[in-house]
Amino acid sequence: MKDFDLEERVNRAVQNFEAGYNCAQSVFLAYSDIFELDMETAKKMSVSFGGGVGRMREICGTVSAMAMLAGFKYPVQDISDQEARTRNYAMVQKMADMFKEKNGTIICRNLLPPEDAAATTPAPAARTQEYYKKRPCGRFVGDSARIAGRMLKGELD
Repeated sequence: MKDFDLEERVNRAVQNFEAGYNCAQSVFLAYSDIFELDMETAKKMSVSFGGGVGRMREICGTVSAMAMLAGFKYPVQDISDQEARTRNYAMVQKMADMFKEKNGTIICRNLLPPEDAAATTPAPAARTQEYYKKRPCGRFVGDSARIAGRMLKGELD
């Protein structure tokens, strides 16, 4: 795995979000090149996790992106390798706990303002200046990108 500047990747993730990618894509795309994923494949892999998985407001998409990245760092190649599976799950839980410690929860609807938390229709909200002003999601993107980057650098082992 190639080396990277953590804060540059955090900034990249936030810029991804501000450019219109969803929360999960924003974090995942900031690191996908480390695993030699082409951008189009990375976009397709992560798109459905936005808005708390398909905009259902369940697990925050940024947390899902961290879990996806953990799968690349801590893969389970052999389905009978319980040690590898445990290592992967332990890392996902550690990152989720770090996010929860900072933000109180990993549940999308509980992270959003009440008027946004109730919106579970498949149609995403228009990305306007007002959207970015009232949404805390950019902060969550940054938090998760930082946690994921620390995991990828081996700082959370």
